[in-house]
Amino acid sequence: MNQKEIKKELLSLEKAEEKYIKKNIQIKESKWQEKVSRYIPDKLDKTLDTTFCKAFEIIFEKGTGVIEKTYNKEKRKQDFKVNEYSADLRNNKSSIKKFGRLAFGSKTLNMAVSAVEGIGMGFAGMGIPDIPLFLSVILKSVYETALHYGFGYETEEEQVFILKIIETALCHGEELVQGDIEINEWISSNGNIPFTNNKEGQIKRTSLILSEELLYLKFIQGIPIAGIAGGVSDVIYQKKITDYAILKYKRRFLMKHLEEDVVL
Repeated sequence: MNQKEIKKELLSLEKAEEKYIKKNIQIKESKWQEKVSRYIPDKLDKTLDTTFCKAFEIIFEKGTGVIEKTYNKEKRKQDFKVNEYSADLRNNKSSIKKFGRLAFGSKTLNMAVSAVEGIGMGFAGMGIPDIPLFLSVILKSVYETALHYGFGYETEEEQVFILKIIETALCHGEELVQGDIEINEWISSNGNIPFTNNKEGQIKRTSLILSEELLYLKFIQGIPIAGIAGGVSDVIYQKKITDYAILKYKRRFLMKHLEEDVVL
């Protein structure tokens, strides 16, 4: 691929990453959260944390095959190879950008799925039972993003990378900045600089940030009819996480091909 165009895309990517951090670095609290805080059970945060942990464990152990039935994994892999070959031949900006367009297309479809799932569960007043479905849609979106950029998600190392993406996407302040740095260092080192946490530890960290971020919304989602408002949040967070995942998989893709060109 054209090394000059890859470098241009990396510069553009860095600006997009800076924009994401700037947009999400501050915690935005709503007045309605203050009003409902007095009604939230003391142990709800612990219940959410435990539920997220168990849901991740079950999905990674038994659920990935089920998620893969919602899209054609082999076609995604074949499409990537065709697009990569085409990019090598055409050697221009448009062919490199095509990978991103496909990733955004999958994101839009998964947002629609998340909307139906979240609002439906909210209408029924099912907040905590929604968590496994909520995570399944998020992981589906991240899995497809990985495939669009030519990466897998089956190994423990890749699963830790995905968990780290989800955690960092929901962080604020210095934790967001530091998490982003750690992910970029891991990408630059081609995985030779490991994350601090192993899979079990990363599941706990990711589940904790999810339970903290979604505490109020999952409480609201547990109220029939009114829970629709909480269900809408599923779409918002699914988009936020997928947007960040696209940035990081695009960085991996560009760095990989930049290194390959240097070697050649």
